Amino acid sequence: MISGCPPGLECLAVIDQLMVHQKVEILEAMGGGETNNRYAILNALGQTVLFAVEESSWFGRNCCGENRGFEVRVYDNFQREVLHFSRESCTDSIEVSAPPGNLIGSVENNAGSWFTPKFRVKNENNEKILRIEGQITFGKTKKFDVLPIEGEAIGIIAKKSSGFARELFTDADNFAVAFPMDMDVRLKALLIAATLLIVHQFKKFYCFLIPFTIM
Repeated sequence: MISGCPPGLECLAVIDQLMVHQKVEILEAMGGGETNNRYAILNALGQTVLFAVEESSWFGRNCCGENRGFEVRVYDNFQREVLHFSRESCTDSIEVSAPPGNLIGSVENNAGSWFTPKFRVKNENNEKILRIEGQITFGKTKKFDVLPIEGEAIGIIAKKSSGFARELFTDADNFAVAFPMDMDVRLKALLIAATLLIVHQFKKFYCFLIPFTIM
């Protein structure tokens, strides 16, 4: 038992990077409309440590796009729900619970522009604890830096190539997340949520950009 670690997230205590790998849905790849997203969350060895499943309405996915509300249930390898992400429609924030029902914090867009996006990570008391800042330009994607409220970058979030054909015919994404090994497990969980929020809010731009690789 790790002190202060929500049940089921012990696997995050011994890693310093993750890959958030979106699963390709056959129906979506064939042009059958947007489906609920599913993600495998992998460690540096390519082993699945967590699995995330989106729950949203057909109308929200196909009519509201990246502005849709959703619930995301995150399961461990024993099929226990260990994390829960919640976003209301047309909002720029996502709430995070671990275990489900126990709020540990939130991630919100901090009024940055489309090309200089900024996010704030808050704890359960609504106190700002991290900031995420990126810069998007046509032709390349610079990494999203993860920083303390004051100080230099301590981590990054960046898109990785999932293959030309895959990216051409689907909107599936691969994102890498890196952070200090000794970072609080709850903060690592919040950065996973931040990654999914970035995927949803900037999906339209990534189809024009060359991915940035960190691993």
